[in-house]
Order: sequence, then C-alpha cells, then structure tokens
Amino acid sequence: MLARGVYTYDQVQIGDRMLTDWAKLTPQAIDTFAALTQDRFAIHLSDEGARAHGFDRRVAHGLLILSLVEGLKSTAPAQLDAFASLGWEWTFRAPVFAGDSIRATVTVTAKRAAGAGKGMLTLSVSVENQDGAVVQHGQTRLMARRAPPAA
Repeated sequence: MLARGVYTYDQVQIGDRMLTDWAKLTPQAIDTFAALTQDRFAIHLSDEGARAHGFDRRVAHGLLILSLVEGLKSTAPAQLDAFASLGWEWTFRAPVFAGDSIRATVTVTAKRAAGAGKGMLTLSVSVENQDGAVVQHGQTRLMARRAPPAA
C-alpha cells in the first residue's frame, strides 16, 4: 500500500495500491441520490419495494456506489495527482444495502506518458462491503500530472 500522500504519474509504479476510507450508505444518501437523478425504482425507495423484487431490504443505486468510490478515491490517505477522468468500465456484482459500508482498493495496472506534464494511469478498482464481499469492480483511466522536470 502506498503511504499517505499525493502521488504524481512519475511517482507511482504498476502494482502500487491505495486503500480508501469507509463510507456508510445511509437511507438519506439513497433518498438524495434518487431525488437528484430521478431514479425512483422501488428497490431504492423502501424495504417493501426491495422485497417485492427479491431483495431482503432497500438497495443503494449502483451508480451511487460508483460515485462514492470516485469521492473516496479522491480523499483517500494516498491519492493520485490527477486532473481528469477518462472513463470507467464497471460491473455491479452484488447489492449494497442501506446501512452497509463500502471501501475501495485501487491498483495501478498501466501507465502511458501523454505529453509534457501529463500521463495516463489505468487503475483497477475493487469495492468491498463491511463483510469483505466484493460488490463492484472495474477499471478507470485518469490523466495525472507528471513531476516537473529537474532544473
């Protein structure tokens, strides 16, 4: 695991890993996301609606989890000095329920220089719940700052 700090493209190597803090999925967060996105599918709105679709209890939106991962990644103890997201390839593996907590492990899987002052990083991201089950995973690409040239 990388130590606490902010890392440029040049400071990370393939295989370096970062671990985010935890985020708890509150019913209020799910309500706010539903209101913001207008995604009011029954499984997100109540335990009864979730049970009617085969879930034990209320389910957080998959895209809410992905959004939280982006925030967790940018506030983790070890962070990347990145300035643009270039896309996501993502899989929802298991539901995240109201009251669950999540965190992500982020691993550098590829690097490519992209001109003066910047480089592209490919990251593998695995999201686990409080029980250690992987609930989402995928990869993202970021444009990151390079270290300034030596004087």
